[in-house]
Amino acid sequence: MLNWDSPLDVGSVNINHNKPQTSVNEKTEDRAGHSAVNKLEPIRAMDKRVINGDADINQLLPLRYSWAWKYFLNANKNHWTPLDINMTQDIHDYHNKLTEAEKHMYQNVMAYLTTSDILAMRNIGLAVMEKMSAPELQIYQARQVYEEALHTWAYQHCIETLGLEQGEIYNRYRVVPAIYRKIEIANKRLNTILQADIDLRSQKGMHDFVLAYIFFAAVFEGSWFYNGFSPVFSLQRRGLMKGTAEQLQYIMRDEVMHCSFGIRTIKQIIVENKLVVDEDSVAEMWDEALQAETDYAEYLMSEPILGYTKEQHIEQFRYIANRRARQLKMSEPFPGAECALTWLDEQANVRKEKNFFETRVTEYQTGGGLLWE
Repeated sequence: MLNWDSPLDVGSVNINHNKPQTSVNEKTEDRAGHSAVNKLEPIRAMDKRVINGDADINQLLPLRYSWAWKYFLNANKNHWTPLDINMTQDIHDYHNKLTEAEKHMYQNVMAYLTTSDILAMRNIGLAVMEKMSAPELQIYQARQVYEEALHTWAYQHCIETLGLEQGEIYNRYRVVPAIYRKIEIANKRLNTILQADIDLRSQKGMHDFVLAYIFFAAVFEGSWFYNGFSPVFSLQRRGLMKGTAEQLQYIMRDEVMHCSFGIRTIKQIIVENKLVVDEDSVAEMWDEALQAETDYAEYLMSEPILGYTKEQHIEQFRYIANRRARQLKMSEPFPGAECALTWLDEQANVRKEKNFFETRVTEYQTGGGLLWE
């Protein structure tokens, strides 16, 4: 078996000066007389880089980033579909138990999420993934693209199941300023990654790419998404909209992995390129995100909701933002922020036991016991 740390010597070419030499691009024949291309040097793991690597992008092994492959394996243990979850009680709750303020909150959380996950899918699939030069990273990101599409289906399934006007809900991000502002910021921040002519061989180009990736992994997925499910989870804690909350709970587990993978990748890019990230630019990013989240929370909770307040929502965003900054080995943007929703982290880890004869088992294969790294 080939030892990837000490690749076999492909041997030197014996030159017969009485015969013309074979060009490196010409085909030779093996002992059986079959046509074959000249041998290439085996790939070494250390030849790989996250971006601008020289190794063959089509060859998975040897792995350099074994952690990326582990993310892919974990993600495949987390398989589910929206149809696995019973939404019957949600129909009754929405039409008979929710107040108008709670319906307003629910509808607009869905309106924001439906657009955001499509944006996330496009960003990973069309912009980030193509710039990776190690297949183990691309393979996980291919799974991530699928998961974003699955999440979009989940939101659509909830909206359709409750009998809401889908066109109206989906168009809210275009007419509600507090929702549109978050999407507008995301489009602006991610525009750098989407540019086909970005020069990733230059320090400036790489720095712009990393800033955009920080926004996507730490702010967009790691904070806005992570915090964005909590209004519906607050209903779940009161025994309401449990089917929707279960959908979001599974989505949250996926998003935790997306965020973790993105931050891990960003740190690897910084090390490989000896990049010094401008922390003032990152601080400005967090301030802009906080203002947008504040406006969004004030719109969602324009009327009081039992057991959940806009102040809690905003403070939790600040707290999660500090966590993401620490994961990136950067300064906390909001020193002193406190955990306002002590129960939120439980949503990514709780196990559920279900009666097999009552409903289909919808627990992730090993969802509650994953290593979230």
